[in-house]
Amino acid sequence: MAAFWLLVWQLLAMLVGQEVVLSPPLTVFRTLIRLMGTADFWLSLGATLLRILLGYGLGVLLGTALAFVCWKSRIARRLLTPFMSVVRATPVASFIILLLFLARNQWIPVIIAALMVMPLLWANCLKGIEETDRGLLEMGQVFELSRGWQIRHIYGPSVKAFFLPAAVTALGLAWKAGVAAEVLAAPEHSVGGMLYRAKIYLENPEMLAWTLCVVGVSMGLEHLLKRRLREVRR
Repeated sequence: MAAFWLLVWQLLAMLVGQEVVLSPPLTVFRTLIRLMGTADFWLSLGATLLRILLGYGLGVLLGTALAFVCWKSRIARRLLTPFMSVVRATPVASFIILLLFLARNQWIPVIIAALMVMPLLWANCLKGIEETDRGLLEMGQVFELSRGWQIRHIYGPSVKAFFLPAAVTALGLAWKAGVAAEVLAAPEHSVGGMLYRAKIYLENPEMLAWTLCVVGVSMGLEHLLKRRLREVRR
């Protein structure tokens, strides 16, 4: 399957006939290998990973915590539901442009990643709580089981079933949105900044090489998270 799409890419590059518009796969892979041999590549990739994973973690914590707050308080749910709907509906670019006036460039990708993750985790965790088997809850009350036991053994599995798929999806969203934020905010040492630089100087091979890097890291992170979550399910 990968060979088919590489062939399509090569044919398109041949049809265009201009590397500044669309570079062929071999040129891009060579450029990527050259970039991987530089310190700037790993510094930019590491800084971007740190920012986005920090934002992802914050989004997961906030989304999960706010879901439990809304479960316990109807007032909190009425106040937060419109806010979460607005966050999910607002284009990422709008948030990035607004944050350019409010936050330091280094923190914009962190905030954007958290904003993309938080509503998804909030909605799924809240749904998991609401979908908990009422029969099991009544059984817990009949046998006078502690609240902690009920949360761990009754609510926990129900929430986990909704939380785990949302966590994987949110990681991809955080990565893409975080890199997009870096392109506009251009923080020091960032993959997004390198993409923007390649675009400014019409370095199509470098731009595509960094794009391959973004795709590869995203797929790798999702694979690692899925494997970790499979271990948690056991």
